[in-house]
Amino acid sequence: MAIVKPFRGIRPPRELVEQVECRPYDVLDSEEARAEAGDNEKSLYHIIKPEIDFAPGTSEYDPRVYEKAAENFRKFKEKGWLVQDTHEHYYIYAQTMQGKTQYGLVVGALVDDYMQGRIKKHELTRRDKEEDRMKHVRVNNANIEPVFFAYPDNEVLNALIMRYAQTAPEYDFVAPIDGFRHQFWVISDEQDMQTITDEFAKMPTMYIADGHHRSAAAALVGAEKQQQNPNHTGKEEYNYFMAVCFQASQLTILDYNRVVKDLNGFTSEEFLAALQVNFIVEDKGTELYKPRELHEFALYLDGRWYSLKAKEGTYDNSDPIGVLDVDISSRLILDELLGIKDLRSDKRIDFVGGLRGLGELKRRVDSGEMRMALALYPVSMKQIMDIADSGKIMPPKATWFEPKLRSGLVIHALE
Repeated sequence: MAIVKPFRGIRPPRELVEQVECRPYDVLDSEEARAEAGDNEKSLYHIIKPEIDFAPGTSEYDPRVYEKAAENFRKFKEKGWLVQDTHEHYYIYAQTMQGKTQYGLVVGALVDDYMQGRIKKHELTRRDKEEDRMKHVRVNNANIEPVFFAYPDNEVLNALIMRYAQTAPEYDFVAPIDGFRHQFWVISDEQDMQTITDEFAKMPTMYIADGHHRSAAAALVGAEKQQQNPNHTGKEEYNYFMAVCFQASQLTILDYNRVVKDLNGFTSEEFLAALQVNFIVEDKGTELYKPRELHEFALYLDGRWYSLKAKEGTYDNSDPIGVLDVDISSRLILDELLGIKDLRSDKRIDFVGGLRGLGELKRRVDSGEMRMALALYPVSMKQIMDIADSGKIMPPKATWFEPKLRSGLVIHALE
């Protein structure tokens, strides 16, 4: 069963939300955050990217930077830019991208559910990235940014959410960078809150969609606090961390594409010939070409697009990993032909999120920066859930969720 609870959110007054809210910490670098914050002292970047308050070039891991985050968090509360709700609530957070809206429930998720594997992951995490976010949670004694979960579709919760969606939201704005609409409702009704708690309790599991490092950090800090408290009861707020939970069928996963600097000694003709061992290769001309189905790839090389369809026997549909196009392309193209063994560390490869489109792949190759591009068919949420259920881990750089959660709409205090 998935245990969730409402919490007393810390959030901006309605008239300030557009000055406070921002993109999440891990989708932009320090200088981009500095530019976006500009002279806006209310921007949450001063809490989640506080290196912008120091000289350019200051490391985001400098101990002074974490201290500045806590100082700024206190300042935001003192000035009334962030105010804690007087009662516990659940919240609804809706995002609209290209005419499609997805609705998430903002909840306190149980630390022990993560530690015991009832909140399932599909990616490996790096200890250094976990430690960075753990320091941020510790110094602020709060989950400043939410994590992004998926749950199996639930008719009762969907009906409840749709009922609120017909009412006026607490926040409603179009973000300046992504151009997507973001709406936010506060659930105050005791019966509705109990319904949410009860419906989640019927679920055997939830799934991390995006934000594996934030999930790990939030849960590990909660577990630390349990160990450090000799009077621990299990009812303390630190036993929970903030998550936005979406119905799995509503989520949009975009393609996560690859660009490579060289052909590992092959000429273009030799490379295309080598591909024909495991793929049906078809020249599609100079117009942008997107893969149409699972196990089809689009290659951009020398100003032309090619369809690559994996031949029978090159993948295993009964294996949740072996069926993935990221696995097929990693094994049969990147590793076997191009000699790229480790997607996380090899400097010859880079990755382009699908929101940037095929045009970005073409641009980077045409500029001479990259030699070739490979576009993949998007992973499905079912594939992600199957992998998480099997206890296996997806290959690196496999999923690109869009839209990203905005930060600053609500914060969860651990006390």
